[in-house]
Order: sequence, then structure tokens, then C-alpha cells
Amino acid sequence: MPNSSPALSLAQIDHFITDGFVRIDNAFSRELAEAGRAILWADTGCDPHDPSTWTKPVIRLNQYGQPPFRDAANTPVLRAAFDQLVGPDRWLPRGTLGTFPVRFPSPDDPGDAGWHIDVSFGLENPDFMAWRANVASRDRALLMLFLFSDVGDEDAPTRIRVGSHLDIARQLAPAGDAGLSLRELAANGFAETAHCLEVLATGPAGTVYLCHPFLVHAAQPHHGTTPRFMAQPPLTPAQPLSLNRPDGDYSPVEAAIRFALPTT
Repeated sequence: MPNSSPALSLAQIDHFITDGFVRIDNAFSRELAEAGRAILWADTGCDPHDPSTWTKPVIRLNQYGQPPFRDAANTPVLRAAFDQLVGPDRWLPRGTLGTFPVRFPSPDDPGDAGWHIDVSFGLENPDFMAWRANVASRDRALLMLFLFSDVGDEDAPTRIRVGSHLDIARQLAPAGDAGLSLRELAANGFAETAHCLEVLATGPAGTVYLCHPFLVHAAQPHHGTTPRFMAQPPLTPAQPLSLNRPDGDYSPVEAAIRFALPTT
């Protein structure tokens, strides 16, 4: 059943289509963020009060389904936003929040700060560079960034190339259903999106960025003082996205791809 109260304005939906993302403040509570951080801190093996224990630039933690995470992923405002961006009954609720790349203040290169998109199928291949995406965004309806800590400009915020999802849609279109591998997409270092304005995914704990699955983004080193906790799960479609709906009932995710491909 559709959520009765819209979370996003028409202007925000237009922003999503043209720019590739929308920011939702207070998408989940600071209390949930704090409860989640307590669990994550314990699993890092680091002492939150002793920076001498923060010896790595990034520690990756995976698949947390405890109540703080499950509740954060399923707030009424987020469920309403999913309905608006993907379509009622076209997405699957999250039971976990995917991977947490916990980033620590460090002079060392984290080794994962290249521009990319999150590819979505062929994940059974042990070579992650062979994982794929196609123009209909098979198996991924949204990329989501859940901020579980306050994130300022120096706190390793995710870098976003505004409008880059349109370039990627045009790149993927000729490849059809088979799509392209991450290796093929990254062959030129995503130079076709270098013209895009770069913005940072900053905000207080409880902020969520809902991003088009083709949005080009990148990590960066942490130059601040407080570790950054962020989840980056996909929203999985309940049915395949379609760029040719007989009834014309396109979601904003689909409309953005069609906008990039005016002959579609």
C-alpha cells in the first residue's frame, strides 16, 4: 500500500531526476544513530576514546540487521520516499544496512577513493571488476547513503558528481540488457563525468542521501578528527525497472534514464 504522506516535494523529485540525488534530513533519529554506532564501535576493535587505536584509514563492517539499523532503514519518511522515487510495491524493504566503511582520521591513502558507480549484477563472479550494470539498472533501484555520525567537509564525506547518472545512462544504453562490467565502465576513469559539479554528502547523523543507481561517486581520505560512520546499501527492486511502460507510469528513477535518452 502506498504511504499516504509524501516525503519529497515535486521540486525535490525534479532535482533527483536531473541531478541524481536528494538529501533527506532527519530521515532517522539521532538516538538510532547513537545506538548503531555503539554496536559498530565494538566491532571495529578500536577504542572510541583513544585515537591511538585508530590505526587504519578504513575498516569495513558488513550486514547489520539489529534493531537500530533495521529501524533506521524503514522509517515512515524513507518508505514514503521510496514509494515516490521507485514506485509503490516496486521495492523490497531493507532488513540490513549493507556495508559500513568506517573511516578514521589518517594520513594514509585508504586505497578505495576512485570514482565509480555501484554495479548491481553478476556479483557471483569473484572478480569484482567483472560485476555489471545495465541501462535498466538490473537488481538496483537506488544507492543510499545513511549517515550514522555527523559528517562535515573534513570527515571523509562521499564525493558526488552532480548529474553524472545521465552520462552513465548514455554509456550503458548501447550495451543493452547485458550491460557493461565495472572494468569497462572504469576504463577511462569515468572521464566522461569529469565535467560535472562535485558536491559532498555532508550532514548530521540521521541524514540520508537517496541516489540514482548510476550516480558517479567516490570516497576520500579523512582529514577531520572524528571517525565517520556511514552505510551504503542498495534499495532492491521488487520487480525489474522498465523503460517502456505501456501505461507511461514511470518512476523518477526510470524517468531520469529516459531523460538521458530522449529517443527512448
